[in-house]
Amino acid sequence: QVQLVESGGGLVQPGGSLRLSCAASGFTFIMYGMAWYRQAPGKQRELVAGIKSGGSTSYADSVKGRFTISRDNAKNTVYLQMNSLKPEDTAVYYCNANFLTRGYWGQGTQVTVSS
Repeated sequence: QVQLVESGGGLVQPGGSLRLSCAASGFTFIMYGMAWYRQAPGKQRELVAGIKSGGSTSYADSVKGRFTISRDNAKNTVYLQMNSLKPEDTAVYYCNANFLTRGYWGQGTQVTVSS
């Protein structure tokens, strides 16, 4: 059974940091590209950051220089380090695993940036 379990969300003040984790199971993690998406209220889900099976990364312009995606293949886990958080980063963050035509989603974790 495929599972993607996100953790690490919460309430943080503007300028603060959070690290999200996504623990994967039920598929061959090392073969999959991994990504973080987010969805704010009333908005479409958007791609935040991605990391390929080989380790190359990509970021949305809005988070470049502030967020870092990484993966630990030994732990079947992908991370999203978020620094210099802004109120507009408030959203539910979702972990995604993708390989060819296959795609899996986690249940999401809430990130709220507010003073």
